[in-house]
Amino acid sequence: MTNAETITKLNNALSTLIKAYEELQEDNSNLKLRINELEDEVLELEGAKEDLEKNVDEFKNHTQEDRSNISTMLGKIESILNRKASDNSNSSSNSTPTASEKEKNEDKKDDVLVLESTPLNNSSSSTPVAPQNVLKKEEEDVSSSNKIDLNRMASLLNGFNH
Repeated sequence: MTNAETITKLNNALSTLIKAYEELQEDNSNLKLRINELEDEVLELEGAKEDLEKNVDEFKNHTQEDRSNISTMLGKIESILNRKASDNSNSSSNSTPTASEKEKNEDKKDDVLVLESTPLNNSSSSTPVAPQNVLKKEEEDVSSSNKIDLNRMASLLNGFNH
């Protein structure tokens, strides 16, 4: 082999190496761009994850607050019912009730039983029975002195439905 042939072969090899190096550099720059894009996506996802964690914490707090509010409402309802029961027993023990008072007491007991035994969705009837409907009926049947307590019970029960 002559020097000219050797130089030509080395030239071809060198141009092939340069071409391969340029292709590798282009691939490398494309990969660096892709890495930067993926790092940006990771940062966005981490931000979204933090937001979701904050939302989960807020939902947990709201759930705890709702539980506490429900417990408070139940306690108030129980105290109202206990107070009514004690008022009824005190008034009946202090004086002999008249026939109309006996009827009112029986109506009240029937109304409380209706409230306790009526499910929110009555599957045997075609229309659901809501506590508001029962309370409206009670308000019509019970004297004006008891309306205050029934209104408070209605507002408490409305809190359960919302």
